[in-house]
Amino acid sequence: MKSASRQPRPYDASRRQEQARENRRAILDAARRRFVEHGYAATTIAAVAADAGVSVETIYKSVGKKPEVAKAVFDVAVVGDDEDVPMLQRAFVARNRAEPDPRRKLEAYGEHLAAVAPRISPLLLVIRDAAATDAGAADLWEQLQDERLTGMTMFAAHLDEGGHLRAGVSRAEARDVLWTHNSVELWDLLVRQRGWTDDRFGAWVGGQLVAALL
Repeated sequence: MKSASRQPRPYDASRRQEQARENRRAILDAARRRFVEHGYAATTIAAVAADAGVSVETIYKSVGKKPEVAKAVFDVAVVGDDEDVPMLQRAFVARNRAEPDPRRKLEAYGEHLAAVAPRISPLLLVIRDAAATDAGAADLWEQLQDERLTGMTMFAAHLDEGGHLRAGVSRAEARDVLWTHNSVELWDLLVRQRGWTDDRFGAWVGGQLVAALL
């Protein structure tokens, strides 16, 4: 009597996917430490790979070259996780857009800056400084500024469409005011150079935006 042939077990990709995510987290954690502690130029993919316990090839395949790694580190720092959720669908953005009180909306935005600034600002300063001599860093810096301007353009439009802007304040002016107040340069001046706490900085930004726009 012939034994019944065994059916092949279905391939379970979940473990491989989880391992890939763990590797990516390790890569980005290691890269962030390297960038902030040693600077952009001194950070090599080989050093990141050694710190993360992966191969150089794994970094190239899963994240990319150094500018792509720095961008991925920044993106995670902005939102605090590596979940594939668009910015506009993030909880903070949804809450802020739903907030009916424009004053509270801008104050909450300042509080949000206070929360994310410690994660993103040191990295932004590293990328900005490297942009003067490194073409990849320069392209990345320009990309980050373009994305920031896009975000502030959308925020200004939201305020304008809600009828919140003071008479005489155009949508373009609101965009520029928002763009200025969420710049890393302003954070650098007040927090890093003058010793303000991030909470004080965030509260000040919120108050300045209320005074300038509403």
